[in-house]
Amino acid sequence: MSKRPLLTEPIAKTEIQKLTTHGHVRIDPYFWMNQRDSEEVLANLNEENSYCEAYFKPIEDLVTGLVNEFDARINPNDVSAPFILQGITYQLRQIEGKDYQQIVRINGETTEVFLDENERAEGHAFYELADWSPSMDDQFLAISEDFIGRRKYQIRIRNNQTGAFLSDLIEDTDGSIVWANDHQTIFYIKKDPETLREYQVFRHVLGTDASQDQLVFQEDDERYYVSISKSLTDAYILIHCFSSLTSEVSLIDAEHPEKEVQVFLPRQQGHLYEVSHHESGFYLLSNHQAPNKKILFCKQWPAKMEDCEEVVGHRSDILIEGITAFKDFLLIEERENGLRKLKIKTATSEHYISFEEECYFLGLGVNDNYAATRIFYTYNSLTTPSSVFEYHLESGEKHLWFQKQLLDPHFHSSDYQSERIWAVANDGTKIPVSLVYKKGIDRSSAPCLLYGYGSYGYTLPDTFSATRISLLNRGFVFAMAHIRGSKYMGEQWYEEGKFTKKINTFTDFINAAEHLGRYHYCDPERIYAQGGSAGGLLMGAVTNMAPHLWKGIVSQVPFVDVVTTMLDVSIPLTTGEWEEWGNPQELEFYNYMISYSPYDNLRKTNYPAMFITTGYHDSQVQYWEPMKYVAKIRSLRTNDNPLVFECNMDAGHGGGSGRSSERLEIAKVYAFILDLEDIHQ
Repeated sequence: MSKRPLLTEPIAKTEIQKLTTHGHVRIDPYFWMNQRDSEEVLANLNEENSYCEAYFKPIEDLVTGLVNEFDARINPNDVSAPFILQGITYQLRQIEGKDYQQIVRINGETTEVFLDENERAEGHAFYELADWSPSMDDQFLAISEDFIGRRKYQIRIRNNQTGAFLSDLIEDTDGSIVWANDHQTIFYIKKDPETLREYQVFRHVLGTDASQDQLVFQEDDERYYVSISKSLTDAYILIHCFSSLTSEVSLIDAEHPEKEVQVFLPRQQGHLYEVSHHESGFYLLSNHQAPNKKILFCKQWPAKMEDCEEVVGHRSDILIEGITAFKDFLLIEERENGLRKLKIKTATSEHYISFEEECYFLGLGVNDNYAATRIFYTYNSLTTPSSVFEYHLESGEKHLWFQKQLLDPHFHSSDYQSERIWAVANDGTKIPVSLVYKKGIDRSSAPCLLYGYGSYGYTLPDTFSATRISLLNRGFVFAMAHIRGSKYMGEQWYEEGKFTKKINTFTDFINAAEHLGRYHYCDPERIYAQGGSAGGLLMGAVTNMAPHLWKGIVSQVPFVDVVTTMLDVSIPLTTGEWEEWGNPQELEFYNYMISYSPYDNLRKTNYPAMFITTGYHDSQVQYWEPMKYVAKIRSLRTNDNPLVFECNMDAGHGGGSGRSSERLEIAKVYAFILDLEDIHQ
């Protein structure tokens, strides 16, 4: 580790606040930190950022070197796979020296810039293009943008013939845009101004003031969120209303956008369903008496579930993750034994697109044509950059459509090894862990970075990372623990990692780390852990439960003050989260949350080295959670391991905007870890 001049850590003031719930009293000396924009808060964050800057000063050459490595490995003029939208071919392109991408149109050998994000971002410290959508007649382009990082997007409309933007301006949306078929009407979503919950759908007619927009749908139950989409047939606008446990779909006639919204199937507690329209009827993906979901079909608008016939039945060993109804076939996304497969089902046959490897990601490309005779799917693995394949339904032939290329002439996928191993949890459950490392290293003496998430049913994909190569080339093993709380092994895998089974998520991660060390997949004394958001909760919990296990922890926008946040319904998104974590207003859930909440379980002990980051404008995890967490650790820890906290004052939940900011953030994480390993080249 680099020698540094003696740095004085920031010490935050304490101001005792008693928090009483169910007769139980908690003492929070840093509760005052939720006073956004107050002098004390800003002063403390400035101190922490100055301390962080001083900490990284001796290793700034390492940080710069890593960024230069990334830049040399990744094409500065990087491009996405071409994709076809409404019959027009597009591509996303980076330009050397620019932070943001261009959207270009390809017509034969010629290309034209359709939208340049760099022009839109000019003069702003933060910029995010959330969505862009051309009208069906291609006369207009609707875009949604955020210039702050709080995920409150404004929608503008451009005339594609003149390049000029209309006077239409819609503020404070969730970023979604869906066009009706009249080329004059868009649908969008408004957020609750306090909780930021997506709950209202509005209809806007071009050329009118946003104040005249019509409210077409409102969800008053605070457990539910709203999203919108359009059927592949272009016949319907779909309004999806959902919580973690229950969903409901409503439809609007896209040909007649002024018509009333109609509920497809009324919600029933515990019933999650999706609708895919076909010219002959509707396909449903439903969990009704089917935890891993089944597929149903109905020719007419159903009055009840019993009006639908089963097309694909439930299986306990296969999770159906998605369906898309094309004119002549059904495309089904499945997960079996943790691995994704694509099933093509026609009226007379069915077959799979799958791979024999164990650490790969298989997903869908842009498939915008309802009458398609080919589909596009994406493939990559822990050792192989992303590829897009074109699959022809009639012949069954597949062709490489696009492959990501790295600039580094020394990079060869064959130099790296990936594999899947199975750790054993405390209760005997087998936990899958994906690994990647450079061939030839002595794994038993290698440091390891173990990554995890494990919430909301989100499954970490085994995808390639061009920046991660810099760790692997320095002898690291990189691992991902597919712990309970995700859906890697099906719906039950998720159910066993939520509510009053949440601790399985944390013990699974600890057991995965112990397995890696015990069976010589890495040096057990050199294990680092990383996670963000709910993965930051994971980091906080495993740090409290097994502080001895980790040489270092990287915790990004961490959700660590679980009980206080889940009790405060004024904080964005809280109420809807009760179906993930439980409602602490109920004694059972309160007691259970208290048992694992990272902030509430900090104590006097030796803590590992920690690098904690957040964004001041984060709407998902408020900045004060990691801020309080760091202050409390400083007051309690009994050793002098590094504790570094950085708050990006221009960022939200996803960190800074632009590729230079993103790469710098990754480089600092790697440099923090490498410095602890005394690796400076």
